Amino acid sequence: MKTESSPKVMKILNEYAGGHRHLITLGRILAAVSAFMGLVPFYDLWRIIRIAVNGEELSRISGIAWQAVGIPVAALLVYIVALFCTHIAAFRVQANMRSRLMHRIVTLPLGVFDEDGTGKIRRTVNESTAATETFIAHNLPDKAVASATPVGLLILLAAFNWKLGLICLIPALIGFGFMMSMMGKDMQEKMAEYQNALDTMSSEATEYVRGVPVVKVFGQSVHSFRRFKEAIDGFGKWTTQYTLMLRKPMTAFMTCINSVFAFLVLGAYILSKGSVDSDIILDVMYYIIVTPLLTVTLTKIAYSGEQEMVVVDALKRMDSILNIQPLSEPAQSEMPKDNSVELRNVSYRYKGSSDYAVRELNISIGSGEHIALVGPSGGGKTTTAELIARFFDVTEGSILIGGADIRSIPQDELMKQVSFVFQDSRLLKTSILENVRLARPDAAEAEVMQALETAQCMDIIEKLPDGIHTVIGTKGTYLSGGEQQRISIARAILKNAPIIILDEATAFADPDNETKVQAAFSELAKGKTVIMIAHRLSTVVNTNRIYVLKDGSVCEYGTHSELMDKNGLYRQMFDEYSRSINWKVGA
Repeated sequence: MKTESSPKVMKILNEYAGGHRHLITLGRILAAVSAFMGLVPFYDLWRIIRIAVNGEELSRISGIAWQAVGIPVAALLVYIVALFCTHIAAFRVQANMRSRLMHRIVTLPLGVFDEDGTGKIRRTVNESTAATETFIAHNLPDKAVASATPVGLLILLAAFNWKLGLICLIPALIGFGFMMSMMGKDMQEKMAEYQNALDTMSSEATEYVRGVPVVKVFGQSVHSFRRFKEAIDGFGKWTTQYTLMLRKPMTAFMTCINSVFAFLVLGAYILSKGSVDSDIILDVMYYIIVTPLLTVTLTKIAYSGEQEMVVVDALKRMDSILNIQPLSEPAQSEMPKDNSVELRNVSYRYKGSSDYAVRELNISIGSGEHIALVGPSGGGKTTTAELIARFFDVTEGSILIGGADIRSIPQDELMKQVSFVFQDSRLLKTSILENVRLARPDAAEAEVMQALETAQCMDIIEKLPDGIHTVIGTKGTYLSGGEQQRISIARAILKNAPIIILDEATAFADPDNETKVQAAFSELAKGKTVIMIAHRLSTVVNTNRIYVLKDGSVCEYGTHSELMDKNGLYRQMFDEYSRSINWKVGA
């Protein structure tokens, strides 16, 4: 969707407005009418001044004065109606935009949120749509006023002394030229850079907040989170450069639009040829009163132009989400025959990366087998697990579940086959019941209670004020990381998928919670195919097979005893892990 010109922007916004598009047009027309009405009192004021200066009948002033007061009030009411129209349309546009974005987001592969960052997507949904709401509700009527006012001013300026009127326009036209020099193609690119910098800061801030517990435990400052600090420093540097770039044209613009009085006085002196009479004084007084409108009008045009660039950029960012294609649905569906998983020459490269995250993986997991993926950080363990769950499609090779390529399995069916317990489990701000029911919305409360009991969660339920109906995150009700993990396991138990993927699921559990989490895992894993990612190597010694991943490839695999006998990377990692858990202060 191309969004570069003003007519194109309005066409897109009108499409989102649907049946409310006519309110936008009506609002702009009413705003222009209010602008013309708002100029009438200036003419009335000139008439009052003329009566006073020429010594005419002062009783005439009363009627003119009431008109000068009444028309601005009427103009204000018309403008309020205009804003009412544009606000209704703006809220409809914003609602339709968010609805369309969310309908697209729920169809996207989960890997998109890892690649683009939840902070960036959240900002696009919230702030990009809010920018269009501000533009339609406020800037469009302001722009209509700013466009209508010069037309009325030209009539007023030319109505009495056209020569003085033209003199007043000279600095305004020069200032307008400086303003337009700031609104070129480079400015649109700068606006995109500005929004990109905000996106980066938003994403990095989200990640930093999530890591605050670690930062505080080790007594570190913001400098310990390098990417967040770089994002802040980069934004500050960009803002400084941007301000310096606009310093001269903006100074020239403000100087011109505020120097109308100087041009007016000088022009009046030249035109009067040194002689002063009541007519020239009257005209000068009139133009002194009217010309500030030029300054206000040009300022509004400048800000409306800036806001339009913000909207153009916002629409492009929305397009960047809307243009992401969902995972393809198979033309001919296949159904898994069992719970086996096989990776054949699987390679994957993240968007924008030239290096492969995983390369030529060949892993075979029999139905009901329990296997583990271990290895150094960055080795590709989580990426491999996410590929199996089809968070994104492989770059090369294929993944089979029950003999069927996962790209040929319908999405709904694939989700029934796989449960994923994440390293950092998150609960929604709703009841425990509804949090667990996410796995199967039609489940009865008794089934949810059974899943919670199996997941060793009854001690959690018993201490909550409303039991299973307690809403998490309200009135100081929160759960620890290990407790949230057990609730997530209950969700997976309720789902009862035949394939379970556990991504470092005991990472945030304390010793007491870890015992209960392990017991919950034992119940969850019965009769299931289990793929476990672990750094605590004591949790994988009894698995059927262990795959050691390094730099995106399998460097060795086998049972715990076989790998220990090989004396390779796994042996080295296990010895270091054993030393770490046996370490004592002063030993």
